[in-house]
Amino acid sequence: MKNTTVLISGAGIAGPALALWLTRYGATTTIVEKAPAPRTTGQAVDFKGATHRTVLTRMGILDDVHLRRTGGTDQTVVDANGRPLTVIPGAFTGGDVEIRRGDLVELLHDRTRQGCEYVFGDWITSLTDTPGGVHVTFAHGAPRTFDLVVGADGIHSNVRRLAFGPEEDHVRFLGHHYALADLDVAGEHLVYNEPGRMVALGGPKAQAFFVFASPEPHPHRADVTTQKELLVNAYRGGGWRIPEILAAVPAVTGFHLDSISRVDLDDYARGRVVLLGDAAYGNTLGGFGTGLAIVGAHVLAGELRRADGDHTTAFRRYTELFRGYAAVAKKGNAGPFLAPRTGLGIRLRNLVFEHSALFGAMMRFTDRFATRIDLPEY
Repeated sequence: MKNTTVLISGAGIAGPALALWLTRYGATTTIVEKAPAPRTTGQAVDFKGATHRTVLTRMGILDDVHLRRTGGTDQTVVDANGRPLTVIPGAFTGGDVEIRRGDLVELLHDRTRQGCEYVFGDWITSLTDTPGGVHVTFAHGAPRTFDLVVGADGIHSNVRRLAFGPEEDHVRFLGHHYALADLDVAGEHLVYNEPGRMVALGGPKAQAFFVFASPEPHPHRADVTTQKELLVNAYRGGGWRIPEILAAVPAVTGFHLDSISRVDLDDYARGRVVLLGDAAYGNTLGGFGTGLAIVGAHVLAGELRRADGDHTTAFRRYTELFRGYAAVAKKGNAGPFLAPRTGLGIRLRNLVFEHSALFGAMMRFTDRFATRIDLPEY
């Protein structure tokens, strides 16, 4: 892949994971990121199964991930009076190894910053696919031409919008939203449900983690103040400690709200532009997003190497190989499980955690998705 130039949009997990492989294979790689620096905050993420372990090992970061592991933590589900109902085992949220997203971002950045050009505080404004490369304009930097462009910029991908069309043509809202907030409230490892809404305190995702049902998606580009108001309105009238929690929301500095949605694409590439991670497969909050990102980066880079930079062949093979593995993002949707819409649904969900046989069957079923791909030896 010598002399192949690749622009990656997004410096989260998928983009730097791809850059690690591409620079190893000899490509010249640039990552552009709208944020002013690597985003070293965010919820915990996890890896599970032999496929994830194999890729982390081939990347050379498995030991570093284990050194930074947080360890899955049990959470107690309580009723409106704070009485324990059941326990969510740490294995449910923590997989085989759990690590804070910010720690993984920092690890990948450290491993790639010497061999990869990072451009922070900028973003792509146009893409023109030509026979000789992709002509790219930026909000701040001078225009440049690259052999290939990769959109690893999340569920609301700017690259996908520019190359594939409007978001509403490719992203399907699944009926729930989630929010993360670094709230300074007492309580560790507690979960409370009411029909259509859940709040967890002191869990692996954030100090406060919310999932709630909604008839329509909230505007993801709304300012943070508006997003906080949306969350407060969604939980208004709630029991347990919800009034206390809502009172702390307006002043919180670390806050993120988004929809649980998925991406529907038959092909991950258009010409010289290809999508990776949530930009291609969606964010259903089912615990597979990070695994899909690192395995997808391995397969995409490997196919480019195997095809010696022939993007047409490589992108076709990447799509063919990965579409079945990424199907878990089409089938999964954590919203109804975490925040059932009825009291009966909440009780049935709790039964899964109360009975080891049911819980074991669910874990075996979901873990199969993490290994459902034959990884080529690139």
